[in-house]
Amino acid sequence: MSRKNSEFAADLVAGIDLSNEAVPLRRSSIASNVLTGRSNRLADLAAGAIVTRTHELVDPARCKMWAGHNRDYALLNEERCADLIDSIKAQGRQEIPAIVRRVSGDPQFDFEVICGARRHWTISWLRAHNYPDFKFLVDVREIGDEEAFRLADIENRARDDLTDLERARDYLRALDLYYEGRQKTMAERLKVSESWLTRYLDLARIPSELMIAFREPQDLGIRNGIALKALLKPEERKARAFQEAKRLHAEQELNGSAIPVLDVIKALTLAADAPKKSGSPKKSGKPLTVANEGGRPVLRIEGADRKGVRITLLNRGGASRADVENALKAVLDEHWG
Repeated sequence: MSRKNSEFAADLVAGIDLSNEAVPLRRSSIASNVLTGRSNRLADLAAGAIVTRTHELVDPARCKMWAGHNRDYALLNEERCADLIDSIKAQGRQEIPAIVRRVSGDPQFDFEVICGARRHWTISWLRAHNYPDFKFLVDVREIGDEEAFRLADIENRARDDLTDLERARDYLRALDLYYEGRQKTMAERLKVSESWLTRYLDLARIPSELMIAFREPQDLGIRNGIALKALLKPEERKARAFQEAKRLHAEQELNGSAIPVLDVIKALTLAADAPKKSGSPKKSGKPLTVANEGGRPVLRIEGADRKGVRITLLNRGGASRADVENALKAVLDEHWG
């Protein structure tokens, strides 16, 4: 029975003389259940077992993003919000409310958005594109910053549209703000394992000297972070990786296009491995990387035995075709009778 119907039944029953024997016993039972239900609900509200929610339809222009919001609002665009735009158009309204809290002392804004940046952006976009009557549906809460962070994390953790890098940077920021740098405490509060949290924090800690190699860093995932972290030790290896990152950055700026993430990581790894310069490669043993005079990897000799020599050409290592021809000549001189 709905709340409205329950209240109507209660008011109706209130006017019945239950002492009249002509009233059927079933009516008495209904009245008792309704009154008992109302009493129980009042008791639950008083005890805090039930929390009422306040939903409001507001102007999105009166809402700002919370400073601790885990999504980069500047990255939102029509493409990233296309599914939500289509859904709200089809429904004629926003179905799921954003979570906000009230702000005071700011004449420009009434609320700050804890969860719902995409919903806020989408409603704002729709109002500016032929749907001026759409309103921003919000769920108004009274919560502190740490609780707001956990609430936003829970809502967004399973969303594919929030990138690993956005989430990683949000975790790193929260680590010091709310948990005094204690990873174990943070993991316990988020109800995740420390190793799971560490992978995200490692991605967020990749230095800018390495990140410049990626024209579209939002494409990086936590597994990529593991590979990049391995390039940071020892210092000599890190320096070579940083140098290669500069070269890759300049190349992409010149071409105006991004190199795929895995290709960038491969080039960084090859450059960091300090390959030996062209010379007499070993006929057996571990793979040997051959480089040009500038240290750019040219090819890798995977092995040499009685059956022959196995070679991998490192065509994305930054070396020229002439370097490859010289390296191959050296291999031929060494292994061809």
